[in-house]
Amino acid sequence: MNATWRLLIVRITRRLWFRSALYGAFGVASALIGAVAKPLIPPGVAAQIGAAAVGNILGILASSMLAVTTFSLSTMVAAYAAASSNATPRASTLLIEDSGSQSALASFIGAFLFSIVGLIALSTGVYGDSGRLILFAATIMIIVMIVVTLLRWIDQISRLGRVGETIDRVERATREAMKPLARAPWLHASPHGELPADAIGIFSRRIGYITYIDVERLQRLADSGDIQLWTGVAAGSFITPDQVIARLSKPVDEELAAKIADAFVVDDLRDFDQDPRFGLVVLTEIAQRALSPAINDPGTAIDIIGTVTRLLCEWAEARQTTPAEELRYPRVHVRALDEGDFFEDVYAPLVRDSAGLLEVAIRLHKSLATLGQLGYAPYRAAALAQTGRALQFSAKRLSLDSDQQRLLDIAGWRGGSR
Repeated sequence: MNATWRLLIVRITRRLWFRSALYGAFGVASALIGAVAKPLIPPGVAAQIGAAAVGNILGILASSMLAVTTFSLSTMVAAYAAASSNATPRASTLLIEDSGSQSALASFIGAFLFSIVGLIALSTGVYGDSGRLILFAATIMIIVMIVVTLLRWIDQISRLGRVGETIDRVERATREAMKPLARAPWLHASPHGELPADAIGIFSRRIGYITYIDVERLQRLADSGDIQLWTGVAAGSFITPDQVIARLSKPVDEELAAKIADAFVVDDLRDFDQDPRFGLVVLTEIAQRALSPAINDPGTAIDIIGTVTRLLCEWAEARQTTPAEELRYPRVHVRALDEGDFFEDVYAPLVRDSAGLLEVAIRLHKSLATLGQLGYAPYRAAALAQTGRALQFSAKRLSLDSDQQRLLDIAGWRGGSR
């Protein structure tokens, strides 16, 4: 199975309906197993245990699970709306794909279907006394599962949609996207290098964002055509039909060119999986919204700056300590992510929006000072540039000389840089 199909399967399993359908099928199978396995139960045992009461229990379970499912759905929708309005609409995807919420809702739906199918089967008389005992045992197991799920769901529902919880989810998603790229910045392909003067361009056939590049498939296609291939875009790039997405060492037929273009997965929206910059952009949007006059929440912006500092420090540490990546796709040449873009995504807008708030500006300058003095060369030039911009903005927005001097003192790490 190639990487593109694996990506499609992963995306399907993240959908809310998939887990609900899976649990629902399990509930239906659990309800019907009593009719199949009833010959295994000795006669008379069911009457001794009192399995005849299973019908009443299933009726209570069915009505309660319907109410709980409806309540859970309305709560989740409200949480998505709250995350979109208080944080950013781009973060709501992480809430929708949250496995904990999906498992809770799917459990309730599965229990509801189990109860309904069990009641229908009881009314048709397919169980008999032995089958009723099996259904009774399955009902007890389902009730225990529902109780455990409800206890976990109560804890989770109290945090769902909160700004702090949303920030934590975006941070985790960004970290997960950064880890593989920090270990393999060229995606186990060859570094990009200089393009040949006679390289042949491959153009995009769609308009949208690159969400995934199937490097393994590109290597197979390059082998089949006996060519070298240079990628011209990265995950997160917005492409149009007039844009070159790859260049080849020699001309190929239209069929092979189309297959190469299809190895660049294009979607209408950016995705977190192979695009850590998107996570940083989403975090920045949350901070910008917090700094808007309508929200006026500098504390959230300060929290975001701390989160970004932590992520970028982890990236630098991983890049400095990870051994050289294994070369698996020698015919494919990939341009590594430019770490300077991290600073453009985060600090460029925050420098502008926080210049008039001393407490936020102080945290921002401390963050830049930390990153600029890490000893990681790609960060220093970017941190210097953003620090200079921040001081220029603050000079125009802060009226007190003492406030400006505090920022200059923090920016003293630059030495003689201007």
